[in-house]
Amino acid sequence: MLSAVGQLLPLAVGVAISPIPIVAVVLLLMSRNAAVTSTGFAVGWVAGITAVLAVVTTAAGAIHTGGDSAPSPGVAWAKIGLGVLLVALAVRQFRARTDHATPGWMTAIDRITPARAIGLGAALAALNPKNLLLCVSAGLLLGTAGLAVGPAIGAGAVFVVLAATTVVVPVVGYRLAADRLRAPLEAAQRWLSANNHLVMAIVLALMAASLIGKGLEAL
Repeated sequence: MLSAVGQLLPLAVGVAISPIPIVAVVLLLMSRNAAVTSTGFAVGWVAGITAVLAVVTTAAGAIHTGGDSAPSPGVAWAKIGLGVLLVALAVRQFRARTDHATPGWMTAIDRITPARAIGLGAALAALNPKNLLLCVSAGLLLGTAGLAVGPAIGAGAVFVVLAATTVVVPVVGYRLAADRLRAPLEAAQRWLSANNHLVMAIVLALMAASLIGKGLEAL
């Protein structure tokens, strides 16, 4: 289990420092219905990550035909393929590093309902290409780790907790000390809005290198 957690850690960090959901939760915390909508967003974010991880882990385990430490060639090539996709996304993010335009959904976030906040959180976790690829990569690694059900659930839970930290912690912290957190949250939102493409390019490139290396090692 510890070995699997070690492999999942970089991917969990990649999801956790994804700028878009962090900016979204900061904007929600500064909106009119901050407590309710930010909580809904956090619930959707955790649910989306969990759903993708569970589905991919189950599917990867079903097609895993090698030993505990020897994935099938198909799984190895899948890891390489995901790595190549992450490289492509990294290049795209790097090229867009000077684009600081605010997405339309961010400008309307002050009017979002709690139900839509849940949907937004789930969508950013399960449908956003960058986060989706990272979660799929994590599920692929976990599903081919050769773990029993209990340890696999434990490793998956560690991944979800770490991946969701940067969204859940601000929501909880805001409930405990809203006034003290407002200034740091605003500063973080400004920095991430200005640098989100560059941050994601670096994260995606690192994750791509890790996945391609593991895929080549397994061939």
